[in-house]
Amino acid sequence: MSLTLFRKVVLFGCWLVPPFLWGGDWLGWRGPTGQGLTDDKNLPTTWSKEGENLLWKVPLPGNGKGDRRDLNQSSPIIVKNRVIITASFWPKGQDATQAIPEHHIVCYDLEKGALIWDIQAKPGPWLLKDLRGGYTAPTPASDGDRVYVVFGSSVLAAFDLEGKSLWRKEITPFDFDVALGASPVLVGDLIVLQCDGVRRTSRLLAFDKKTGNIVWERKRPHNDFCHSTPTLVQLGGKKQLLVAGSNSLEGVDPRDGSILWSFASKGDTVSPVMEGGLVYIDSGRGGPAFGIDPNGKGDITQTNQHWKINQVPEGLSSPVLFGDLLYRLHHPGMLSCRSGKDGSLHYAERLAGISTTSSPIITADGTLYLANAGKSYVIKPGPKLNILATMDLGDSAPSSPAVSNGKILLKGNQFLFCVGNKR
Repeated sequence: MSLTLFRKVVLFGCWLVPPFLWGGDWLGWRGPTGQGLTDDKNLPTTWSKEGENLLWKVPLPGNGKGDRRDLNQSSPIIVKNRVIITASFWPKGQDATQAIPEHHIVCYDLEKGALIWDIQAKPGPWLLKDLRGGYTAPTPASDGDRVYVVFGSSVLAAFDLEGKSLWRKEITPFDFDVALGASPVLVGDLIVLQCDGVRRTSRLLAFDKKTGNIVWERKRPHNDFCHSTPTLVQLGGKKQLLVAGSNSLEGVDPRDGSILWSFASKGDTVSPVMEGGLVYIDSGRGGPAFGIDPNGKGDITQTNQHWKINQVPEGLSSPVLFGDLLYRLHHPGMLSCRSGKDGSLHYAERLAGISTTSSPIITADGTLYLANAGKSYVIKPGPKLNILATMDLGDSAPSSPAVSNGKILLKGNQFLFCVGNKR
C-alpha cells in the first residue's frame, strides 16, 4: 500500500490531526489517530538486547533494590523529541496494600535517552486494596505544550514540558473496580476521561485543559465498569468519540457529552477502531465482535449491524485496521487476521511468547509490529501469515509501543528501550 493510499485510508475514518503533529509526535494512547497507525516508514525490523539497532536503554524509576513496582501498563508518548512516561513504585519497606505508591512522570531525550527530569505527582485519594489493575494503567496525553497524566489513585494533573506543575484535580467518586484504566483523550480545549465504575457511578468527564475545571459531565448509569479508552474520529464532518462500555458502544458528541447513537455490545478493555465507514468492537473479555455502521441516530442495534462474530477469545489489547485487514491478538498468544468488510477469517495463528496486552501498530509502508520489551514479531500484512522477524529484549511488560522519527519506544518492566536503524 502506497503512502498516499495509506493516508487516504487513515483519514477516511479518523480525525485529521494537525500536519505539524502527524508523523513527528506520538501524543497519546495509540498515537496520532488513537488507532495504532503511523506514517513513519523504514522502521527497523530487527533488534536485539545485544545491541543490534538498540539505540539506548535506561532503567525505569523504582529500579532500586527492594523497591516494588506497580504493574505500570501505561505506554510512552513522544513530544518535541522528548519521551515521557509514567511509573509508580513503592519504596523498600512500604506495604503495597497500606500505602499509595510514588507517582512519577519522567522525561528523557529521544535521541540519547538522557534523563531530562523526573518529578512526582501528589497521589489522589484512592488506596487500592485489589492491585490486579494497579495505579499506572492510563497513558499520558500531550497537546505539544503540556502533558496531562492520570493515575489510578484517582488524580488528573497537568505539567509543562519542563516538568513544572500547572494544576491538579482529584476525581471523585472513585469506584473504578480494580483500576482507573482509561487514558485521557484531547479534543480541542478539552480533556475527556472515561470514568466507568461499579454501582452506577459510570460517567464521562470533560476538563478544561488550562485550568482542570470540569466543563461537562455525562452520567452513564446504564454502563458498569470499563477500562477502555475512547477513540476520536470524524463522521459527517464532525468529531465524535467512540465510547465502549459494558453494555453499549456509543457515539458521543465531545462538545457536551451527548449521546448521538448507541449499539448494544459489550466492551471492557478494547478501544474501538474505524475504517471504511465501519467500526470494529469486541469486549476484550471474550464473546461476540461486531462490524458496525456508525452513521445513525438513537439506538442503531437492529439497523446498523454490518457483521457479527459470535465468539472471539479474550484479548486485553486493542486491534488495528490496515485497509481491509483487521488484526487482533487473543489468548493464548494468537494473532487473528480478518476482513474488515465482513469479518471473515483469513487466519488465526499461535505466536509463541507474544503479549496479548500490548496493542499492535502498522506503519505507512505496510509493516505490522507486535512490539514489546519482551517478545516481538514483525509481520508483513496480508491474508496469509508472513513473519519477517522475531526478537526478545527479555523485559516483557503490558505497555504498548510508541513511534517517532524512525524510532520505536518500548517500555518494559525494568527498562525503557529505544530501537532504530543504526547508521
